[in-house]
Amino acid sequence: MADPYRLIENARLDARNTFGVPARAPMLVEVHRNDALPELFGYAMLQDAGLLMLGGGSNLLFAGDAPGAVIALNTRAITLLDDDGDTALIRADAGVLWHDFVLWTLGHGLSGLENLALIPGTVGAAPIQNIGAYGVEVCERVHLVEAFDRETRGFVRLNASQCAFAYRDSLFKHSLDRYLVTAVEFRLSRSFVPRLEYAGIASELSAMGITEAPRASQVAEAVMHIRRHKLPDPAVIGNAGSFFKNPILPAAQAEALLQEHPALPVFRTQDTGLRKLSAAWLIDACGWKGHRDGDAGVSAEHALVLVNHGNASGQQLLALARRIAESVQARFGVVIEPEPRVVGARW
Repeated sequence: MADPYRLIENARLDARNTFGVPARAPMLVEVHRNDALPELFGYAMLQDAGLLMLGGGSNLLFAGDAPGAVIALNTRAITLLDDDGDTALIRADAGVLWHDFVLWTLGHGLSGLENLALIPGTVGAAPIQNIGAYGVEVCERVHLVEAFDRETRGFVRLNASQCAFAYRDSLFKHSLDRYLVTAVEFRLSRSFVPRLEYAGIASELSAMGITEAPRASQVAEAVMHIRRHKLPDPAVIGNAGSFFKNPILPAAQAEALLQEHPALPVFRTQDTGLRKLSAAWLIDACGWKGHRDGDAGVSAEHALVLVNHGNASGQQLLALARRIAESVQARFGVVIEPEPRVVGARW
């Protein structure tokens, strides 16, 4: 049996973040079994120190070295817990790659995650950020989240309401030093009801020659086509996907902006008093798409995506992101915030 964990001192993290920026950690802990966590956190170096949970490294920017230990959960089991014929309950370990998990569910006749295909990262990171795309958020499919609680040194199981999910937010995002997500359980359906209201999916399906009611796998394929067309591949050029969250404003402020800028995309939210604006449109309107400062730049395909053209540092990318945010606020009076976690510096 493999060792339950491995400790690596002064570990390089360049290849463990999709921006590909240089960074180190004083200690990297690769965990191969969740039941090893109580023993690990019995060590003094991990009891009270700040730590960083590292999944696929696709939702963070190293603007400096990690200040403390970095934990990488490499547990990768997928288990069918229950199946009543209409729905199934699936447990996936934190280390499972998200897109691989989506494909696994589709291959087993389950729907609910197809709109979230090709999102980089791991299952464990999904509830922390409450990942979402093309009209669906992962919280809609989460049954419960299992996590290791550093305060009690035990495991907790939190249902969806206890996770305090919100737009790109959760309980875990506000308790990064307390909870380590170890597994997620999803309730998925065997009866597919497509979610096609998000702009682009229906037209992409049409371009694929699909005129009848699509299958879940076909919706996933359409989403993958759109993402590959719009977003640069981190394997080709360093990036972390969408860098800025879409800002949410009071409806009155959003309507005033829309009067002044009729082309501005404005979306309704579940709260009738709030509206969501397109951060990409705001950034593009400020002239940032395709901009480059040395090797730190903005994608020419999508204004939301910061890219590393080769040798940019995290500090250089952060400086560019700050300039972008300042320009949007100066022109539109709208505050935009980063979606990835910034490590080694304050936003």
